[in-house]
Amino acid sequence: MSEVAPGLITVFGGSGFVGSQVVQDLARRGWRIRVAVRRPDRAFKLQTSGAVGQIQAVRCDANRPEDVAAALQGADAAVNLIGILYEQGRRTFDALHVGVSRTIAEACAAAGVARLVQMSAIGASPDSASDYARSKAAAEMAVREAKPDAVIIRPSVVFGAGDDFLNRFAAMATMAPALPLIGFGRTRFQPVYVGDVAEAIARAVELREAAGRTFELGGPAVMTFEAVLKLVLRETRRSNGLIPLPFFAARMIGSMAQLTAFVGIPPVLTRDQVVLLETDNVVADGAEGLAELGVEPTGIEAIAPSYLWRYRRGGQFSERPADTAATVQA
Repeated sequence: MSEVAPGLITVFGGSGFVGSQVVQDLARRGWRIRVAVRRPDRAFKLQTSGAVGQIQAVRCDANRPEDVAAALQGADAAVNLIGILYEQGRRTFDALHVGVSRTIAEACAAAGVARLVQMSAIGASPDSASDYARSKAAAEMAVREAKPDAVIIRPSVVFGAGDDFLNRFAAMATMAPALPLIGFGRTRFQPVYVGDVAEAIARAVELREAAGRTFELGGPAVMTFEAVLKLVLRETRRSNGLIPLPFFAARMIGSMAQLTAFVGIPPVLTRDQVVLLETDNVVADGAEGLAELGVEPTGIEAIAPSYLWRYRRGGQFSERPADTAATVQA
């Protein structure tokens, strides 16, 4: 496979959980990186991930075409990682996923940027019952219309220190006597390590053969939602119960919980997230993925203990309680 030589790359949304890992990986590969974010002060810490002057944080409102064009000036490649998990005011799925993705793709095409990598998600489909998944599919179509050779990256749920996946349930376990087994815990996931996602994105930028292709990223193991919760309880040394919760009940709870977004408090769960849970989140049969990008997947069991220990009552070296988590029957 032939590779593109490192030059200047603009990373939109590079200060987030996945973005910071992508920036570090690109820096190691020798790229000069322009991190385009709404709040540059939140990206200054990334400058220590590379050599002096290698990483620059710039202010960019990706809703404004002029800001996007300025952020792409002189760039050889771009990565779009901008996305939200729930809607809040004007920060809607349509605006942040579809509108911003179209703006970035059109600006890349106009500026002659050689490579664009677009972050999407497994489950993206125009036929999905989830607003989130439909918006991701619409974003993919908008990007490909403007820049047909763009690379689409679709990860399953991403885990790692600072994630909003295992950390969310671990935090809940410190406050609630039992965790909700939404949909009776049967939904399947293929959790993928954030470091592997970052490496895959970096390789997608550099490999010429990746142009125009879609890659679905999943870890080495498929796990049910119940297995994920049991992993969290085991690593946090807690014996909380698991309460089976039908999807219809979870949707009602999510509808009420998402009201906190109106007062600026991130919701623990939204109705749309419950709808997403009604469909398995695994790599499709025959889809290209980490292997085609030359990335060896990292198992969740190898990483989760390195950051879930902070939720243990006695700290990192506490003993596991004698009783283990049991499922509470409804």
